[in-house]
Amino acid sequence: MQTNLYRFIYFFVLSCFIPLEIEAQAVVRDTLDGGHLDEVHVSGLRPSTTRSAVPLQVMDNKDLNRIGIQSLSDVVRNFSGVTVKDYGGLGGLKTVSIRGMGPTHTAVSYDGVTVSDAQSGQVDIGRFSLDNLSMISLAVGQSDDIFQTARIIASAGSLNLKTIQPIFKDNKYSGKVQMKAGSFGFLNPSLNYAQKFNDTFSASVFGNWQKTDGNYPYTLKNGNEMVEANRKNSDLTSLNAELNLYGDFRKNGKMSLKAYYYDSDRGLPGPVILYNPYPSGERLVDDNFFTQLHYENQLNERISLQGQVKYNHVYTNYINPQYDQQDEYKQDEYYISGTALYKLPVGLSFSLAEDVFINTLWNNFPKCPFPERLTSLTALSAQYNNRKLSITGRLLGTYITEKVESGNVPDDKKKISPALSISYLPFDETDLRIRVSYKNIFRVPTFNDLYYSRIGNTNLLPETATQYNIGLTWTGSLSETIPYLIASTDVYHNKVHDKIIAIPTLFIWKMMNAGEVDARGVDVNLKTKVHLKEQWELEISGNYSYQKAIDVTDKSDKHYKNQIPYTPENSGSVVISIENPWVNVSYNLIMTGLKYSLAQNIPDNRINGYCDQNISLNKTLKIKTTNLRIQGDVLNVSDQSYEVIKWYPMPGRSYRLSLKLEF
Repeated sequence: MQTNLYRFIYFFVLSCFIPLEIEAQAVVRDTLDGGHLDEVHVSGLRPSTTRSAVPLQVMDNKDLNRIGIQSLSDVVRNFSGVTVKDYGGLGGLKTVSIRGMGPTHTAVSYDGVTVSDAQSGQVDIGRFSLDNLSMISLAVGQSDDIFQTARIIASAGSLNLKTIQPIFKDNKYSGKVQMKAGSFGFLNPSLNYAQKFNDTFSASVFGNWQKTDGNYPYTLKNGNEMVEANRKNSDLTSLNAELNLYGDFRKNGKMSLKAYYYDSDRGLPGPVILYNPYPSGERLVDDNFFTQLHYENQLNERISLQGQVKYNHVYTNYINPQYDQQDEYKQDEYYISGTALYKLPVGLSFSLAEDVFINTLWNNFPKCPFPERLTSLTALSAQYNNRKLSITGRLLGTYITEKVESGNVPDDKKKISPALSISYLPFDETDLRIRVSYKNIFRVPTFNDLYYSRIGNTNLLPETATQYNIGLTWTGSLSETIPYLIASTDVYHNKVHDKIIAIPTLFIWKMMNAGEVDARGVDVNLKTKVHLKEQWELEISGNYSYQKAIDVTDKSDKHYKNQIPYTPENSGSVVISIENPWVNVSYNLIMTGLKYSLAQNIPDNRINGYCDQNISLNKTLKIKTTNLRIQGDVLNVSDQSYEVIKWYPMPGRSYRLSLKLEF
């Protein structure tokens, strides 16, 4: 381990001096849409979705409270252009895919540092609790923010999670205690407490425990026969704990130190098979610990610096008692990042970001190659920004080398990836903006792709994704009754080359660069507020996505130009909320159209569309210096039977009650 660490530090210092020619990328830190800053839960400014040169969608703590959403996957399902794979219930794996490019092309960042999984390349967003989040944003393509890590830049899109940072007023402490309970044995207490020690240091602690038996009823159609049963082996018990230390050194910068722990034990119910009364007995145990340190300092009006260090450890244990199988995996990551930002008074900014990280994998398979990967990412960015025009460009340089204890090792990978985005305000009298963006990016094969027993292929090339987007955004006030209307429309074209897929070769499957995907679509977003009368407000938001993501690998294939699996052509959502002095009410509809489970678009592979409708009621009572929030939810109001993944039925109608005390 010491050898890895020494190599890591040496390579980071060396790579800072690798010359790269690069165009630009930029930051637009704008004021809040609607001028609101949540004084308790949001410690920074909310980014503007209409000024952004790339599609950007944001939900902050105020939105979450208004809508009553209680899981991160439901938040993401309300974003346009996104597909969430959900294997059913609270304990099911949930991954995010943007515009047909697959979950391995989506980065998930937690307080500015990427959450990684070198083994599978996918992040389960079901492990993150909304009770500790103040803002969720989704950026497609390159972000306008050039003062960020190179690792976030090195993705086709990023889901950014920002945790609650304490703001102290009259007291030196603050906190909230919450209890949720609901159908199918769901129980979820959580605690968030913050303490101010002095003018320099403060700390917060978060704990979240949840449990469900997951034995929800479902209905399965078998020809003309309807089979009713209960889901089995779908239980989950999880614990999430987090400790944060904050330091504000005034002119000497700011520091934050985070320690995070997540542990879960869940049943894997497997697909529903007719006339098989014996459920899968498979289990999955996850343990994840990471600690990360962030430091930021604005040296003067022109120069800002930030640095981040992270250590991440993941342990996974898959148990299948039917075959006396127990697979164990351990991942370790050592990560360091530095970013420098330089601003000129003429609206021009430059940044240089350098990330270096080492990933290792151990498992208990015979002949495990014990791979180790060293990655260097260098991003040189520039941005020009004024009231009417924003231009952001970037070149990302990537260098990856690997070594193994046995077997073949893949070739080193070197690549420079460009990106460019423009936002323009053509008319002074209206806030109508045109935005255009282009990004070329790639993702390297995962450890599973390269080394998984018998099917891994060390000759794999990286998947290359090319993204084009052109859109219009508009925001304005229609009247005193309708103080704002925000609208955006984006047309896009994505191509994925050398897509890594598993194909049969003789008696076994093999990972190959044998896929080409062409995705074209339209995303539409609307949001408005209506003053009904004194203390009565109506907020409406909605989105619609049309996405034609087809396989264009081989004209001789039966599935040539068929829609790729688990990607519906049509999807959308609507949120309607009414705030009033009595009880606030919100209605959330999520619609997903027809999709297919396999590459061939035939009736046997069809998964019907569905409409998931949820109703939430909440009331906040002020008791002296504390607030008591009471919320009741009815999920899947229409009790619709549907599947997100074929043969994995989702829960029907369920109920949830939550009590939250803030002090």
